Amino acid sequence: MLRRIVICLSLAVVALCVARVANAQQGVNPVPFAHTPCSVLDNEPCTPSTCSVFNHGPCLPEIDYPYGENLQLTILTVPPQDQAEKYRKPDHDLNTIGDLFAALRSCWSPPPADTAREGMQMSVRFSFKRSGEMIGAPRLTFATKGVPADTRTTYLNAINASLKQCLPLKFSSGLGGALAGRPIMIRYVDNRELAKTADGPAGKP
Repeated sequence: MLRRIVICLSLAVVALCVARVANAQQGVNPVPFAHTPCSVLDNEPCTPSTCSVFNHGPCLPEIDYPYGENLQLTILTVPPQDQAEKYRKPDHDLNTIGDLFAALRSCWSPPPADTAREGMQMSVRFSFKRSGEMIGAPRLTFATKGVPADTRTTYLNAINASLKQCLPLKFSSGLGGALAGRPIMIRYVDNRELAKTADGPAGKP
C-alpha cells in the first residue's frame, strides 16, 4: 500500500513539472525566431510556427533567415526598382518581421534636397511596446563622420518625424509579444544623386 502511494506521488510530481514547462511554453519566448520547434522538454529558445489542437498559441511565424541580438534593417532613400514591394506598407496588421520592415521602410521621409547631404548615413536604435508604440525616443548610434552638427540634427529630426508619423504600428498579438522590448537597429542611407536635383551645398559630397 505504501509503495503504491509513493509511486502515485512520484507520478504526480512528474506531471506537475511537465505542466509547468508546458505553461511556460505558452508564453512568447524572450528570444524569438529560433529555428527549434517547441517542446515541453526543450530548454533552449524555440518558436512555435503553427497552432494545433495541442497548442493554443501564440503562433509566431517561422523566420527563414537568422537574426543577431538586434533586428537590423537598412532603409535606402531611393530603393532599387526590384525592391519596390519591400517599401510598400502592408494593408493589414503586421504579422511577420517582413511586414514590420516594409512598414518602417514606407515611413521614411528624407530631408528636402536643399538641406540634405548625398551619401549621408545615420543609424538609430529603439524598441517597441507590445501595443506598437515606441519605448522612448530613438537613440543615435552612428552618423557619417565629418558632417556638420546641423546636418546630423536635420537627419535625426527627419527620422524622428518619420517614425512618429507612422506610430503606433498595428501588430498582431503574436508579433507584438515577440517584439516587445527587443532592440531594433535601423540604418538610413540617403543615396539620392543630389547634385542632379539641387544646386549649392546640398549637392556637394
